[in-house]
Amino acid sequence: MKVQNNRDNDIHILKTQFDELGISYTEGQIYKLIAYMNHILEWNKKVNLTAITDRDEFLIKHVVDSLLVVNLPEFAKGKTVLDIGTGGGFPGIPLAVMCPEKKFYLVDSLLKRIRIINQGIDELGLTNVETLHSRAEDLIKLEPYKRGLDVVVSRAVANMKKLSGYMLPYVKAGGVAIALKGPAAEDELVEAEEQIISLGGKNFQVRHIPANGYNHSVIIIEK
Repeated sequence: MKVQNNRDNDIHILKTQFDELGISYTEGQIYKLIAYMNHILEWNKKVNLTAITDRDEFLIKHVVDSLLVVNLPEFAKGKTVLDIGTGGGFPGIPLAVMCPEKKFYLVDSLLKRIRIINQGIDELGLTNVETLHSRAEDLIKLEPYKRGLDVVVSRAVANMKKLSGYMLPYVKAGGVAIALKGPAAEDELVEAEEQIISLGGKNFQVRHIPANGYNHSVIIIEK
């Protein structure tokens, strides 16, 4: 009974959040997002993937937060997406579930995380995701990374000055880097401005997305 109650509550939370944010979804996508949460929480008993173990908090802070970019025009127009420092698969896996028409590349420096993500990809039957065990700075020699991708995303990896050095080399001309940041986004962007310009970034800005009673900050950098 508890499992069913959890499932019903999980479904309610996601549907309510998506309706408020104007995110389109199918029942199948909802079920896949919940299944991936279960996969990560189960593995989290053995491997430190997240400090968040409460189901409601996990759905809000990992799943919904990862999807705040889906309706951004800059994200929507991209066909290839690189998630640098994906950790437990965020934002990459939720985005791949909700955007089956896009191709996703998830990169992390810890092989154990990549193996866990790969198992989750297989369980969900996702065919639009590839993973790679690598440091961000080592990707430049490899395809398709050295050619550049339409969108590069990252979440909770580093401050923007450092992060821009990880992200911008892999954004192709006409593409965009999107970083999901916290309340210090404006300060981080000011501090990173010189670095961003030196890497070919332009028209950079902080976009605020209201969700769950807060203004979430997203840094967008065009190239």
